[in-house]
Amino acid sequence: MSVPADPSEIVHRLRPAAGDPEGAIVLFHGRGADEHDLEPVLDYLDPERRLVGATPRGPLSVPPGGAHWYVVRRVGFPDPDTFDPVLAQASGWLDGLLVSLAVPHERTVVGGFSQGAVMAYALGLGAGRPAPAGVLALSGFVPTVEGFELDPAGHADVPVAIGHGTEDAVIGVDFGRDARERLEGAGLDVTYRESPMGHSIDPDYLTELAGWVTRAVEPGSAGARS
Repeated sequence: MSVPADPSEIVHRLRPAAGDPEGAIVLFHGRGADEHDLEPVLDYLDPERRLVGATPRGPLSVPPGGAHWYVVRRVGFPDPDTFDPVLAQASGWLDGLLVSLAVPHERTVVGGFSQGAVMAYALGLGAGRPAPAGVLALSGFVPTVEGFELDPAGHADVPVAIGHGTEDAVIGVDFGRDARERLEGAGLDVTYRESPMGHSIDPDYLTELAGWVTRAVEPGSAGARS
């Protein structure tokens, strides 16, 4: 197992906007999936294609197969030996991508499912990271890793949308509830939905979030500081 040193080596898919992009949305897949997995989600969240969409592939290849963002030792606590370098790589890739697209962080929604939601929290609310337009976390958790810290106070204007299945046996719903409590306690605007399902994505919630995404990237909104 190895982590490429060059951030540009992160494989990704781009979905162009219908016209001049008003912003961007970047979605990180879950454990064992790839860059194709969340492509359909882009059309739920941005049906009019106002935004350029990107779906990167995790750079790790570990058992049981597929692509990964970190090694799972214990749910809620990513393995630091893999999480730390991949987070650095993903940060460099995301920053470089947005420069190449001429889209600022404050007009970009960062989101993901499962492991990808963990990456979205880290990239969108991590200490020292630029504030995005919004963070979307589906069936994930706020990571606990030695040496890594979220900075919700420094990202107080960033809206967060959280979705979680009440029957999730992979990442229990208590992780979603804990994230909501922590972020609301820090003063962030949190949109939260629990759905009667397992470790998966509620398409009805995605449809509702299309308006949330539009508001987040609008100039002058809380999530789009210009």
